[in-house]
Amino acid sequence: MVNVSQSQSNITGEVQIVASLRIIIISTMSTVPSFIFLYINGVMLFTLRSKPVFRDTCRYILLYNLLLADTVQLAQSQVQFLLSVCRVKLAYSLCTALSMLANLTTGISPLTLVVMPLERYVAVCFPLRHASIITIRNTTVAVIAIWAVSSLNNLTRVLLFLQFPFEKVKRLQIRDLCSNIALVLGSLTAEYDRAYTIVLFVSAGVAATFSYIGVIAAARSASTDKALAHKARNTLLLHLVQLGLSLSSTINNPLIIALSKILTRTAFLWVQNVFYVCFIIFPRCLSSLIYGLRDQTIRPVLMYHLCCHLKAKISG
Repeated sequence: MVNVSQSQSNITGEVQIVASLRIIIISTMSTVPSFIFLYINGVMLFTLRSKPVFRDTCRYILLYNLLLADTVQLAQSQVQFLLSVCRVKLAYSLCTALSMLANLTTGISPLTLVVMPLERYVAVCFPLRHASIITIRNTTVAVIAIWAVSSLNNLTRVLLFLQFPFEKVKRLQIRDLCSNIALVLGSLTAEYDRAYTIVLFVSAGVAATFSYIGVIAAARSASTDKALAHKARNTLLLHLVQLGLSLSSTINNPLIIALSKILTRTAFLWVQNVFYVCFIIFPRCLSSLIYGLRDQTIRPVLMYHLCCHLKAKISG
């Protein structure tokens, strides 16, 4: 009997060690690229505030807004992912607060992608009026409107949350993944989220497509700057790619919930990690990669700051 109990305890210890190693490996696979891009995004944000040419140019102000929202969401998503992998059960109120923060920042990216293509459209199709239409004041108003719309969406979800029967909340537990789906706020909230997401991405898609068609039409005109039109066309195509990747992140949670019911715990953790990298990390890092490498004004300043920080760390 003593030998049997010892062997069982050894097996249990080995299983726990294997489970711990699995959690460490999966966490490392997502945490390392996440922190690398958080660092790059942070340097990019610093770069966009380091010179007057960035602070006083409307498209860079919009880029800063887009990058700030993506960076906050990436950091918040990484925290939630690590809590999920480590099977930390959050209090319902804390999960609600994280969910509200996620909803706020999630809406900023597609809303900003509504405005950014229109700015490029005006620059190409109405170059003489661009300076009078796209001003610092108008851009600031647009940024405030973006945050106001996203905050209004959050406020609406809070009002829907207050209508939920709280006596039922006391019996609910947040397991594995803290998300909007895990909160189980009822069918009304799910329908509202679905409708808001559809309207949001359709609006962004229409704006980007309309701007793209307008730029192509303007490029055929003899009076249009061909190089500017070509660059704007490529930028608008990248905006559409960004929009598609942002939309793909909305299907992450439904897929995770569905797969959690049919996969084993081990397989589920690996799939969850792959989906997290593809649907959450990659879309949030695209802005810094696109503009940091393509933009001739940003690239030298960004590379200077990145190299200086790396040299300082190595020498320190």
